[in-house]
Amino acid sequence: MHGMEPKYYHQLVGGNFRMDALQAAVLRVKAPHLAAWTEARRLNAKRYAALFRDAGLLDRVVLPVEPSGLHHIYNQFVIRVPHRNDLKAFLDERGIGNEIYYPVPFHLQECFASLGHRRGDFPQAELAADQTIAIPIYSELSTEQQRTVVGAIAEFIGTLSDRTAVGTAG
Repeated sequence: MHGMEPKYYHQLVGGNFRMDALQAAVLRVKAPHLAAWTEARRLNAKRYAALFRDAGLLDRVVLPVEPSGLHHIYNQFVIRVPHRNDLKAFLDERGIGNEIYYPVPFHLQECFASLGHRRGDFPQAELAADQTIAIPIYSELSTEQQRTVVGAIAEFIGTLSDRTAVGTAG
């Protein structure tokens, strides 16, 4: 489990640095398709940006940034939203895939307790851990599926009674 138990909570620093023959065989078959899959995810990311913009959500949802001259592969499409845990439950109820990958920032992981950091030492990392959620980005994702995802997020945000901004406490 790479030092992880439960999922995303690390008591120990762990790793796995080997590839078995079966993994190598699968990789040999998949490798020629990698560029096409990456380009499809990049196109999906552009479509998400347009859908979030068209839904008027860019003041409530922070999208991934791709700085000029750099090439993002979008292995995940991680957004920042207020009330992230409630959004996760909302998406789960609708059968929309999502994942919270890093609910605990590194400085608060048990395996790094000896470094002596406490909550508040890295407030931006803590906000990111509290507000980020990954939505589907796989290469075969259809336009209609993306519209469904963004529509559900828009519906959820419309139910919020406050105007909590992303990137601030609350």
